[in-house]
Amino acid sequence: MSLKELQDKDVDGLREELISLRQAQLKLKMQKASGQLEQTHQIRQVRRGIARVKTLLMQKNVKV
Repeated sequence: MSLKELQDKDVDGLREELISLRQAQLKLKMQKASGQLEQTHQIRQVRRGIARVKTLLMQKNVKV
């Protein structure tokens, strides 16, 4: 998801996005541990997405 799309979301939308990214991160970690993950760059992308959402929440003065 692009930064512009994230900036347009309200606080509840950002929280939902954060939850879905964390779930995706867990799935990717499980795939990596079991040796099924072929596209290892996805872990980095999800981690950076989580950081983007957290940054936007902090800018809106919302406790993460």
